[in-house]
Amino acid sequence: MNRYSIGIDIGSSSAKTVVMDEKKRIVRRLLQPTGWSSADTAAQIRTQLEAEGIDLSQARVVATGYGRISVPYADKCVTEITCHARGACYIHGLQDLKVIDIGGQDTKIILVRDGMVSDFLMNDKCSAGTGRFLEIMANTLAVRPQELCGLAAEGGGTSISSMCTVFAESEVTSLIGRGEKRENIAYAVVDSIVQKVAGQYTRVSGEDAQPCLTGGLCGVEYLRGSISQAIGREIIAAPDGRYAGAIGAALNAASVR
Repeated sequence: MNRYSIGIDIGSSSAKTVVMDEKKRIVRRLLQPTGWSSADTAAQIRTQLEAEGIDLSQARVVATGYGRISVPYADKCVTEITCHARGACYIHGLQDLKVIDIGGQDTKIILVRDGMVSDFLMNDKCSAGTGRFLEIMANTLAVRPQELCGLAAEGGGTSISSMCTVFAESEVTSLIGRGEKRENIAYAVVDSIVQKVAGQYTRVSGEDAQPCLTGGLCGVEYLRGSISQAIGREIIAAPDGRYAGAIGAALNAASVR
């Protein structure tokens, strides 16, 4: 019988689950909205895993993220900083990275040296520069976040001065009222995120480390390219980047005795 290592990353917006076999190969990926209750989400994950024939009594489970303490069947809880760093190293096959993780409620910059966290900076007091900020602005423009980024690629010449989500939303509403093109407003929204993230990036040392993008927005090419231009370094990304925290947690689970 295979003994699986399972990483569960319950974030503020979505929950990611990764199942690894004994050779640390990913055999399952689960993605779902977190909803209002992390405990309910953890229960749903358990049900889904068992429905796929994974016996949790024979598995090792590590939880991470915003709702990690709400996973009663986890053998261990590990901080998202550690898990994102380890997961990014696994994804890219590199041991020296500067991880840019744009999450739902926070943005993290993590410097990794020789596979270990060397320094980090987290923005967790304001949603500016996060996925939640993008979601709110997209709702104001009556589009989805991915669509907003697509529109931004066709716009320009407009800016949002406020980094507070409430005031920024008011600015967007004013721009709409003045008849500004939606593409230009979308550009201003994304540019405000880019400038916020780039500012955080420069506050963490390790300019020689390869920057990479993780989190739910890692697949948005326009955003990746814009941040790359802002920091003056090409940022790498991969489809599994949104699962970085869960992958790191699964790798930690593999070492649980």
